[in-house]
Amino acid sequence: MLLECGCIAVALILRELFYHRQGVFMGGFSVGMLKDYVDIFVFAVLGVASFLALWFVIERIIFYSKVNLKAYDDIDALNLDLTKNLTILYVIFSNAPYVGLLGTVLGIMVIFYDMGVSGGMDAKTIMVGLSLALKATALGLAVAIPTLIAYNGLLRKSDVLSEKFRIMKK
Repeated sequence: MLLECGCIAVALILRELFYHRQGVFMGGFSVGMLKDYVDIFVFAVLGVASFLALWFVIERIIFYSKVNLKAYDDIDALNLDLTKNLTILYVIFSNAPYVGLLGTVLGIMVIFYDMGVSGGMDAKTIMVGLSLALKATALGLAVAIPTLIAYNGLLRKSDVLSEKFRIMKK
């Protein structure tokens, strides 16, 4: 479901890039498109990232609980299996804050554009717009922090299992 929503969001954004003609800005991008779809795009990307992170964390937990160290002949083959999919978790926790920050920057850009077009805004409207723009950064951090915690825990478990294998082979 989450992956489907992400695909729909990307399709809508691509449609807007090619067919939206009002308020042309930055060589084909429109502020109207940014205003309408930046949240959808950022939330879709972060939603897919959080789904993948949860999927791979559960997969690693199940693998670590069922791994048979006696079935391995050498440490390299074991380490290869123990660290599988940990790179994906690393990429997610490293990049999720940046995706959120991109959403915030684009949201603030829309606010400044609206201020310039309207000739001025009251402080309440600006503050509401800024607070809504910051929600993307908050969501990026909400995805990154638990993924970082899970990554570190799984990496530690991988090291423990690897060390158990070394002790067992002595």
